[in-house]
Amino acid sequence: MSFSNYLETELLDHVFTNSAYTSPTTVYVSLHTANPDEDASGAEVSTSGTAYARQAGTFSVSGNTATTTAAVEFPTATASYGTVTHVGIWDASSAGNMLAYAALTASKTISTGDVFRIPTGDLDITLD
Repeated sequence: MSFSNYLETELLDHVFTNSAYTSPTTVYVSLHTANPDEDASGAEVSTSGTAYARQAGTFSVSGNTATTTAAVEFPTATASYGTVTHVGIWDASSAGNMLAYAALTASKTISTGDVFRIPTGDLDITLD
């Protein structure tokens, strides 16, 4: 997973200029039909008529990797999400700041009645 421009700047400011950075109480996982890029500009799945909403994610950290500690399950789609190609991590359930993003190992088309689920331990954020 790559960090967003927002988080890169916040971390650099925190470490090198002693500026305060308050981590979010909850982080949220988003689904995207295009690469959100470091500026969070890629297409997030529409919330209009689809029942889509970002879902809270819980993580544990070991060494240089944060891993989900519970499954992340999105609501049953009431309309097509399209083809989901990327996930994002945000500091808010809507709007807010994207913290990190990555391409899925395999894209997935989400149609009406489908449920997108990320199993426990299948979402990793690694720093090298």
